[in-house]
Amino acid sequence: MNRREMLLSAGTLAGVTMTKTLARATQDSKSKIIVTGGHPGDPEYGCGGTIARLAAMGHEVVLLYLNDGAWQETSAATRIAEAKKACEILNARPVYANQTNGHAIVDNSHYEAFQKIIEAEKPDAVFTHWMIDNHPDHRAIANLTYEAWKQLKRRFALYYYEVSDGEDTTQFPAPTHYVDISDVSDKKKAACYAHASQTPDRYYELQDSVAAFRGLTCGSKRAEAFVLQIGSAYDFLARAGV
Repeated sequence: MNRREMLLSAGTLAGVTMTKTLARATQDSKSKIIVTGGHPGDPEYGCGGTIARLAAMGHEVVLLYLNDGAWQETSAATRIAEAKKACEILNARPVYANQTNGHAIVDNSHYEAFQKIIEAEKPDAVFTHWMIDNHPDHRAIANLTYEAWKQLKRRFALYYYEVSDGEDTTQFPAPTHYVDISDVSDKKKAACYAHASQTPDRYYELQDSVAAFRGLTCGSKRAEAFVLQIGSAYDFLARAGV
């Protein structure tokens, strides 16, 4: 019995609804996907491989950043240029919610403004941070995204992703989905390194260790893990891959 068979027999993969399925998705049904992140770089690190796969399938992918990432000596122009380069690598489109790095606001007016952004894009699926990430900007955009999903009658599939699990993301639950990113790991790395002002040597290594662990769990070299929000209208990842 090989390692994968042992994992399967032990029930380690119980509840997993997708492994290595995006590559098998049909090409005649195109969708729009939004990946929200607290800062430029968060979607790329958390699910850059999945973004690359979906874009390669012909789906439209939007990276919606809560703010432009400007901080201390790093200007908004620098961060925006880096995000543009990362999005070009992943074949995605950057959008900004125009909040300020480190000063996220979650109130009625910001709920409404964020909902308008989501509604205008008409997504089929949205990916966002886990609700109890350590960074307040991560928690803020997850909260804003969840409220938009609820107010828009749960019309799109909502998923949570992890970033630097154990440092940024805490208490991430058992994933409902794994996506094999082995074949696009180089593209994900390039997108992450496009954020040159953010010490990618340190952060990419940390995130890559998460991808290697998730790959071990689902029987691939590298993978990204997600949790589907209960109550979503449908399972986009399963629909895309089966």
